[in-house]
Amino acid sequence: MDHLIDETQQYLMNTYTRQPLVIHKGRGTRVYDPDGKEYLDFVGGVAVNNLGHCHPSVTVAFQKQAQRLVHVSNLYYTEPQVKLAQLLVEHSFADKVFFCNSGTEAIEAAIKLVRKHSHDTHGPDRHEIITMERSFHGRTLAAVTATAQPKYHEGFEPLVPGFRYVPYNDLKAVAKAVTDRTAAVLVEPVQGEGGVRIPDDDYLPGLRKLCDEKGLLLILDEVQTGIGRTGKMFCYEHYGIEPDVMALAKGLGSGLPIGALLAKDHVAKAFTPGTHAATFGGNPLACAAAIATLEVLLEEGFVLDNCRRMGAYFVERLKGLQLRHSSIVSVRGMGLMVGMELTIDGKPIVQDCLEAGILINCTMDRVLRFVPPLIILKEDIDLLIDRLDAILKKRTG
Repeated sequence: MDHLIDETQQYLMNTYTRQPLVIHKGRGTRVYDPDGKEYLDFVGGVAVNNLGHCHPSVTVAFQKQAQRLVHVSNLYYTEPQVKLAQLLVEHSFADKVFFCNSGTEAIEAAIKLVRKHSHDTHGPDRHEIITMERSFHGRTLAAVTATAQPKYHEGFEPLVPGFRYVPYNDLKAVAKAVTDRTAAVLVEPVQGEGGVRIPDDDYLPGLRKLCDEKGLLLILDEVQTGIGRTGKMFCYEHYGIEPDVMALAKGLGSGLPIGALLAKDHVAKAFTPGTHAATFGGNPLACAAAIATLEVLLEEGFVLDNCRRMGAYFVERLKGLQLRHSSIVSVRGMGLMVGMELTIDGKPIVQDCLEAGILINCTMDRVLRFVPPLIILKEDIDLLIDRLDAILKKRTG
């Protein structure tokens, strides 16, 4: 195992702070190192493995597709691509879909689509997009500019012009920021990298109302919240609204790289041949995995129901932990997107959990983030709580 870590450091660019763990195999809610040691996974590929590792339906789907057709380019038609697009349209607000390879690419496509739509509709001067402080939208230059966190900007200036930042969960700040140059508002329904921040119930409906009044487009970044993560297929469904444009990725392909941009017809028509493309976007292999993923999620609602029930149980158990540990500031969650904010640095807790056979994540330095597979069970949650309880006692007394 050590030689793989050494060789990674020798041959790969140093762009990740990795845990000292080589993962060799995954099944369901567990992963295993090369020696066979088992770890309970509450990271889920960072909200990617929503159906768990190597879900049989998904695995069989892409095995069959790999034997049939992997890639031909978007110069031709393929059945998996149109079938996946149809599934997404039939179960969302959208009329049209564009496929790419990641969440960042989906956000980049959203920015281009909104600018092109605004240019065609209002002329070149109306192109600005309002985004939220502590947001995270990706790593390409436009997406990282949309990400209103200075730490991601350092060293990459000059950034892409055309973005304005306001506090999250503050409708008045958004309204005040709107000018005659504003084209759209871009927001995560729940901020993931920003610390699992859940807005007030009237926030997203208020943004929808503001956009309607000002003639703006509402773009939802559901890269992390989509595909069942919050207990519904898409997070916007909790709020009784619809966006104009939405970005998806992460859980869509159960680990196969795929992103999607969804839009209503009046916006989607701004993209015409030559305005945008992705060589590997919507390739048959990734689409086959995504079709299988959606079919499992839609089948009788079992996984989504489990997500809602286990999410509520998990938050309840963490709040019980909070009563015993003064180092826990707050617990918040929607479905199985759960955060626990601490008074202390979270990174040592992540390391302690790793040593105890549990994989968790920390964001914003002091927020432990839990995004396990949506098939997680009560006994898995109880195991995490017991070990986390012991770790916090050791760390804080």
